[in-house]
Amino acid sequence: MIGLLAIVCVFVLLALVTLWGKSRTQAQFPPQGSFLEVDGLRLHYRDAGSGAGPVLVLIHGASSNLRDFSASIFDPLSENHRVIAIDRPGHGYSERPDGAWPDPGRQAALVHGLLQQLEIKDPILVGHSWSGSLVLAYLLAFPADAAGAVLLAGATHPWAGGVAWYNDLAGVPLLGELFARTLVYPLGSQTLESAVASVFAPNPVPAHYSQSTGVGLSLRPGVFLANAEDARGLSQFLARQSRHYGDIRRPLLLLTGEDDAIVPAWNHSARLARQAPNTEQVTFAATGHALHHAHGARVVALIEDFSRRQRERPRLADSKAADNAATLIAAPKATLGAD
Repeated sequence: MIGLLAIVCVFVLLALVTLWGKSRTQAQFPPQGSFLEVDGLRLHYRDAGSGAGPVLVLIHGASSNLRDFSASIFDPLSENHRVIAIDRPGHGYSERPDGAWPDPGRQAALVHGLLQQLEIKDPILVGHSWSGSLVLAYLLAFPADAAGAVLLAGATHPWAGGVAWYNDLAGVPLLGELFARTLVYPLGSQTLESAVASVFAPNPVPAHYSQSTGVGLSLRPGVFLANAEDARGLSQFLARQSRHYGDIRRPLLLLTGEDDAIVPAWNHSARLARQAPNTEQVTFAATGHALHHAHGARVVALIEDFSRRQRERPRLADSKAADNAATLIAAPKATLGAD
């Protein structure tokens, strides 16, 4: 009896530490942007910059939030473009729908709803890691509502094996909730730096990365459970979605790290490039999963070049249409003269 009471007291103490940690982390990393309600959910986004080209929409990966882009490519891109970074549902400060898992298709629909409210037309979607699946789901569901997409080490296809043990544990009824609300924050706080280092390997982690990106926000119980659910369901979802990539007609730019062991290019971007007809690939040598941090200036330059080419595409189409129209107008006259 005394032993059981001691265990209960330990878990109560851990729950209190987690609540304190959640409050402390949110005070340290408050929302950076604005909120809009989409289908009854409050979604958090950051909106800045202006320019003549397509709006760039940045969507973060797993265990992350929009601050990941604020600390890397958001500001440089916003010098010449309007840029919108979004917290995915259940991450950062965006709410998550109750009930069934909001798979990448459902999350894409929520992003689409947000962009419609902001009256954004034909954006270029930029998705890192997990959000490669979301960006492709968006292109399949709303092909007329995007100019193209850039995948940064994007997840596109299923993989052999499962997910990390803690993501599986989070899915166990009751036990997962207990784990998230007692042990994740204290354990995660001790292992966070090593986990970040594995994402960047073989590249060094930038100074003050955790402080600038607010990665500790992912240790909050609700966000941890959402992230674990996203991880558990992704491979099976991609097994179904990847059958339809041949239907994607919008231009795709795939940026990958040569040494990315988390989302290896051979299983993801290389397979996508064989299916989608309008695809370009750029591989960064000696680079891991966080290429937009390790090579931010080059990533910005490639995205800007891609955006410029999409902006010029309608002009080229209009020019060809004008040439065709002139030919059609001239052709009957020539025919009549010959007759």
